[in-house]
Amino acid sequence: MGFWQRFLQLDRKWIFIGIAIVVIIPLIKPLGLPIKPTKPVIDLFTYIDTLGPESDPVMVVTGFDPSTMPELMPMEQALLRHCLTKGIPVISFGGLYPAYIGMAKMAIDEVSADFPDKKYGEDYVFLGFIPGVSAVILSIGIDIATTFGNDYYGTPIDSLPMLRGVKNYSDISLVVDVSGSSTPEYWLMYAQERYGVNIGVACTAVSAPAFYAFLQSGQFVGMLGGLKGAAEYEELMARKGYPTGRRPATIGMDSQSLAHLLIILLIILGNAGYFIVRRGERRQGIIRRKK
Repeated sequence: MGFWQRFLQLDRKWIFIGIAIVVIIPLIKPLGLPIKPTKPVIDLFTYIDTLGPESDPVMVVTGFDPSTMPELMPMEQALLRHCLTKGIPVISFGGLYPAYIGMAKMAIDEVSADFPDKKYGEDYVFLGFIPGVSAVILSIGIDIATTFGNDYYGTPIDSLPMLRGVKNYSDISLVVDVSGSSTPEYWLMYAQERYGVNIGVACTAVSAPAFYAFLQSGQFVGMLGGLKGAAEYEELMARKGYPTGRRPATIGMDSQSLAHLLIILLIILGNAGYFIVRRGERRQGIIRRKK
């Protein structure tokens, strides 16, 4: 039996093992494959990068659960890290649904640990979940203190130094919804259209096409789409010399790229092997008929 025949009869377990190997290698030793940031990512990065300690806070809204965490957590961490690096006051909002609050706490806890000089209540705050969805978005436009009452830890909003003088959207520079669903449209309808607050969006790759129309119309200031968008944001931070941490999105893109290359290679070899074996069988058939 020739090489191509053996290749076509290869047990699928070896394919799974190969995929596992190329995925694991970059997780152990990142490859640093080149990343070219796209305009939607550059726009959002640039908008935040123009802000500083004297600017109004940026509100980062957690809109995802564990099912989309691998794709969206790197985005939220990059956004939080960028704001804290620049000294921009950050309002971390635990999201519009109860499943999101754990993701929000995980993100803010991991990132704030890398900034021991930043103080809770002065440089960043964490607002927990309250029910209401669209009613919550509308209520923030009237009064944040009345909407939430207390932060996640039970501290009255009015006693947090960072939020003194922050009454509603007019005192917020930007709202970024890190979302695995359609919640960016809620923020667009109830916050941007009614109160005029600037909105950015960070979403899964499968959701991104639905938001491009709002991006092109200028209703969103910028967008991170999928793990690639998060990796592009990390790249922009690295180019500026900002601390990026381990760059989980960039590492994830290394693994994803290698897996895609292996799959493409297997498809090419599989098709080549099929035609080579088929041509050999035809030749053997012709020889037998001549005999």
